[in-house]
Amino acid sequence: MTDLSRLDATALADLVRRKQVTPLELVDAAIARIETIDPKLNAVVTRRFDRARDEARRPFDPAAPFCGVPFLHKDILAAQAGVRYTSGSALLRDYAAREDYELTRRHARAGLISLGRTNVPEFGFVPTTESKLLGPCHNPWKHGYTPGGSSGGSAAAVGARLVPMAHGNDGGGSVRIPASCCGLFGLKPTRARNPLGPDLGDIMSGFVVEHGLTISVRDSAGLLDATQGPDLGAPYVAPPPARPYVEEARTSPGKLRIAASARTILESTLHPDCAAAFEDAKKLLRELGHEVVDAEPDVEGPVMQTFMAVWAAGAAATIEGMAFVLGRRPERDEVEPMSWALYEMGQQVTGGQYLMAIAFLQQLTRKLARWMEPFDVVLTPTLAEPPVAHGTIDTSAEPAMGAFMRAARFSPYTATANVTGQPAMSVPLHWNAEGLPIGSHFVARYGDEATLFRLAAQLEQARPWAERRPPVAA
Repeated sequence: MTDLSRLDATALADLVRRKQVTPLELVDAAIARIETIDPKLNAVVTRRFDRARDEARRPFDPAAPFCGVPFLHKDILAAQAGVRYTSGSALLRDYAAREDYELTRRHARAGLISLGRTNVPEFGFVPTTESKLLGPCHNPWKHGYTPGGSSGGSAAAVGARLVPMAHGNDGGGSVRIPASCCGLFGLKPTRARNPLGPDLGDIMSGFVVEHGLTISVRDSAGLLDATQGPDLGAPYVAPPPARPYVEEARTSPGKLRIAASARTILESTLHPDCAAAFEDAKKLLRELGHEVVDAEPDVEGPVMQTFMAVWAAGAAATIEGMAFVLGRRPERDEVEPMSWALYEMGQQVTGGQYLMAIAFLQQLTRKLARWMEPFDVVLTPTLAEPPVAHGTIDTSAEPAMGAFMRAARFSPYTATANVTGQPAMSVPLHWNAEGLPIGSHFVARYGDEATLFRLAAQLEQARPWAERRPPVAA
């Protein structure tokens, strides 16, 4: 029989429909891989194997796009009723979610069977995954190195082929960063494309969006088809797609005009390996017939300060929200030092300052939209460095905010699309001499995931990555 771990979710569901394999066999195979491989990774931190097996024994809907396919949920958002939910923090060590989120329900309706929840940094505040509560998650390509964050556990699990795809979310790059670190495809959809209900309307004025990490482009497109659209009472909605994204992934992108820019708003040095990956991506795009133009947006003003005002206020709201759910105040020793520093910083942001920060970032969004008008897509590096060793971004070290600034130098490119709400993706096109993957980052116009899926599928065909498996996945 074909090695099931070599198939993407779309192919596995097709096997189920043709009765060549049962959902229970898929679930058992994934559980066996988790039990064998995950001790080397620490990616799956909460297991619901018995419930998954029960769900796999039930009659399945063959019309569901991913009927019977094993799946994992990141331990931030996408809550599951009765399942431990920690957000990587000792504050929530013993908390179990009270109800399913709407996104979780849509995953189930799509036929996905959740095997558990994956490792995260505390509250998702940094782009690495090594919280005090859950311990470090290892990159499947190199032990002792980060898989990225904050969807690091999900990326490590998919990278090691424990499951073909997993849930992730992205508030500053938290899908795209681990996709780059683990050699996966990672898409951040347009703001409000996927639901955050029933508890939340938006997070940090729309910075945070939901989706997942996948081996293949078509899986990402199919997953977004299954989950996109507003839920009841959504505060705003994304422009509806013209047709299913799986169709876009089967469509040629035509000749695109692509702006290429490695500029950042921070004092961040681009590592030679990432610079090589950036130049390699430009060369590949030109070979595919696209027009690639070196172009620098004119970004001025207190961008980092205003972003920090929103991020810190959001951090304070996150911790206050968790405390509200628990019915008590948070204790300092329950929260990591960097998170606590963000919490205190956020408490100092006034309502007026927050609204002024949002107004400035909205002005920046309009300016960038005008700059991008002549282009279909913008290409940047995903990260300024290849995956870093554990401890490089230490959220327990002093000064407490040092880790956050180090994180910003590691990932200075991705957060802009969270500010503007534009869809963006990291595509695994390059590996360095150490065998570590380095993603290329693409941003499209607001609401235009279609162009990204078309381009991604073309890149996937030109330079296939699915068969590049880390040694731990062999």
